[in-house]
Amino acid sequence: MLLGDYNELEVAREVDFGMYLISDDGDILLPAKYIPTGTRVGDTVRVFVYRDSEDRLIATNLEPYALVGQFATLTVRDVSAVGAFLDWGLEKDLLIPHSNLRRTLRPGDRTTVFVYLDETTDRIVASAKWEWFLSDQPYPGKAGDTAELLIADETDLGYKAIVDGTHQGLLYHNEVFKPLRLGDVHTGYVRQVRPDGKLDLTIQRPGYDEALAAADDLLAALRKTGSIPLGDKSEPDDIYRRLGMSKKIFKKALGSLYKQGLVTLAPLETRLVGEE
Repeated sequence: MLLGDYNELEVAREVDFGMYLISDDGDILLPAKYIPTGTRVGDTVRVFVYRDSEDRLIATNLEPYALVGQFATLTVRDVSAVGAFLDWGLEKDLLIPHSNLRRTLRPGDRTTVFVYLDETTDRIVASAKWEWFLSDQPYPGKAGDTAELLIADETDLGYKAIVDGTHQGLLYHNEVFKPLRLGDVHTGYVRQVRPDGKLDLTIQRPGYDEALAAADDLLAALRKTGSIPLGDKSEPDDIYRRLGMSKKIFKKALGSLYKQGLVTLAPLETRLVGEE
């Protein structure tokens, strides 16, 4: 039986308040409200197993936002002297013990954490010091590789990202032309493997001109609505807020689409050809 993960467990018996499931650690209660319709004694059910507020093993068919061994960005529900409590999709909140905090948190804050099983208490907890849980081995890839990026934190330089769940990288502010939020997962690319083992990242396709990529994004936006209230004379902030790109790149994208005969232009509007 895996604590903090999904398990396939057999139903041993039924009681008024739920069903007990067979495990190597003893029978585990699946409360009545989490029992799939039609489940009977002898059936096997897929459940997530954790500890309830009284530290008893409990099963649920709810899906947590993160399993043991995973990184995630979660919202703070409450804070007390023992630490911060996070919403992770279950009835019982996930605790960041005070020793695992890296800064003061308040209800409503979002923070990136690593979820793990504390060997001393046998409880599932989180750590906001997520860097401690990254791989200490050299990055196995190379510049140009595609990677999954979890946006973990924002600094003066840019956005820290967890790369493929194992390594840390940085997306520099001056190379990001779309809004990013903590917890977002993006397909990105390794721009450089630094001597210290950390990675410089980009969300632009290597070898693919940034203006061409922006033209694709702009065309996709136009195909949804037929037109957008942005043009050559629009304010840079308006362009960035709506499309997540700089005005310089936007103008290059406009030029590319105009040369292809795909759009008509006005000072404050861009419209697909054929759209009234």
